[in-house]
Amino acid sequence: MPVEITWWGHATCTVTDSDVRVLTDPLFTRRLAHLRRRRGAVPPPKAWRADVVLVSHLHADHLHVPSLARLEPGTRLLVPRGAPRQVPGLRRLTHLRVEEVAPGDERRVGDLLIRAVPAWHDGRRLPLGPHRSPALGYVVEGSARTYFAGDTGLFDDMAKEVGPVDVALLPVGGWGPYLGEGHLDAGRAAEALARLGPRSAVPVHYGTYWPIGMDAVRPHEFHAPGAEFVRLAAQFAPGVDVHRLEHGESVRLEVAR
Repeated sequence: MPVEITWWGHATCTVTDSDVRVLTDPLFTRRLAHLRRRRGAVPPPKAWRADVVLVSHLHADHLHVPSLARLEPGTRLLVPRGAPRQVPGLRRLTHLRVEEVAPGDERRVGDLLIRAVPAWHDGRRLPLGPHRSPALGYVVEGSARTYFAGDTGLFDDMAKEVGPVDVALLPVGGWGPYLGEGHLDAGRAAEALARLGPRSAVPVHYGTYWPIGMDAVRPHEFHAPGAEFVRLAAQFAPGVDVHRLEHGESVRLEVAR
């Protein structure tokens, strides 16, 4: 059975595997604080449907409470451990089945096994304050093993912690002209690809949101990461098929183990 990946923009993807719909870091808004959606339509209502939703960390462009409020009643929502204490809005989403997870935790959803894995990223909700919730990635295992990295930098044990995967959804950029620590740009994402060795990869987390009034500031950081990742992946990991999707576009991948 193939796995289907749809990229809705930023870090929001739908992974359909074994008839289970998995939604990552849903962000269904045209504007978020000082950011506006500069490319691609806001994901349509069909993007809101999922059997399980994965939240990688507490930053507002990944854990967006108004977007989560649009999910159908009964949807399972996996969030980093401690998130409901730090994000009071989560506690008001009583129509969702919120479950806290930490690295190494596993959850069954239909025929899928979902495993939380570490990420190297600042997991705080606000720029200041204690680190109380870990930033996570997830491995979704069904007919394929799909790694959703969330937001992360390279770290020494990445390949060991993530394990063997068939598909990697890797961040290759951001929402502003500069990337700080704990992020992958196109080059570091290509290096991650070489470490992980999947069969296929989809670049995400670029070319969607940008600060208002800064369109002319380092515009290549908005436009170029996807194509640059394709170019560098061919050098660092030539055996990996890279699928650079447009917003709302899907790819079906046949995985033979």
